[in-house]
Amino acid sequence: MAQIDIDTSVEEASQAFLAAYAEHSCDHLVQARNAHLGKDAPLRTAQRQLGALAPEDRKQAGAQIQAGLAAITDAYSRVEALLDADDLAQRLSEEREDVTVPVVMNPVGALHPITALFHDMCDVFVAMGWEIAEGPEAEAEWLNFDALNFTPDHPARFMSDTLFLDPPEDHRILRTHTSPVQMRTLLTRDLPVYVVAPGKVYRADEMDATHLPVFHQIEGLAVDKGLGLADLKGTLDHLAKAMFGDEAVTRLRPHYFPFTEPSAEMDLKCFVCHGESVGNPARPCRTCRSEGWIEWGGCGVVNPRVLRAAGIDTDVYSGFAFGMGVDRTVMFRNNASDLRDFAEGDIRFSRQLVGEAR
Repeated sequence: MAQIDIDTSVEEASQAFLAAYAEHSCDHLVQARNAHLGKDAPLRTAQRQLGALAPEDRKQAGAQIQAGLAAITDAYSRVEALLDADDLAQRLSEEREDVTVPVVMNPVGALHPITALFHDMCDVFVAMGWEIAEGPEAEAEWLNFDALNFTPDHPARFMSDTLFLDPPEDHRILRTHTSPVQMRTLLTRDLPVYVVAPGKVYRADEMDATHLPVFHQIEGLAVDKGLGLADLKGTLDHLAKAMFGDEAVTRLRPHYFPFTEPSAEMDLKCFVCHGESVGNPARPCRTCRSEGWIEWGGCGVVNPRVLRAAGIDTDVYSGFAFGMGVDRTVMFRNNASDLRDFAEGDIRFSRQLVGEAR
């Protein structure tokens, strides 16, 4: 077998591969590979005929054929790599994205409006230098009632109002307010204390438009030297304006709570009728029931008995406390009428309300 035949086969194969590249055709390249490297290719046929040669010629001819096949394979690999590189460059050009084009990133979820408002209300107090305190929802009866000056026969301690946990002798309940967190704070922290306690609370209530068995409160406690009712009023006025705008008007209405003395209910001037419905049957207001004011929460100066239960010298320290329902605050801010909507988990409801993170 002459050397020129092998060289010619290599040259013809290289030209066929280059022709396929010029046409930018993978199909033609595959056809050329089959023609020059397949089982019917000239060098493959010559390879099968090596057995007919004399032993002294077989080794040399086999080496020449193998070298030719290697050269053809190398030529094919180079052209295949060029085609792959061109294909990649074309895809990158066609699929290029302009990352500077503005897009709307729609969230896959949403914060519940109560969670969002918790964040907002806590931010107000953190900005004033207060701390956030948390505690367990399954609470000791002593911390929930006794330490807060609830007498043993107080109605709140009846099973009709409070959810008790088994076994009864453990005296554990689902907390009815976040006030136990305040007592835990007084028992574990050095004075002065300025904390807010957000969280879930539980009552033995039927679910309806204005009541839920599980709802949310945020309570605040400040204990320091010389604190009084004026400090309480200023703090709550600041919170009201942060939640409802600078036009918010508040008032303190005398009330009774076991853990504060004096005690008060904090009312907001109705943000719907602004008091114009009072005594005016022609313009009734469903939001405030034509009373002109809406109850927001309870507050007062901390009862000295509560401070003494925590081992605090009431001749030196005094304080104030307050608490309001976060669910009700969301309702006030959005004029929502049914608390059950807050428990349904419908994201469309959440996105309608003020405070939802988008």
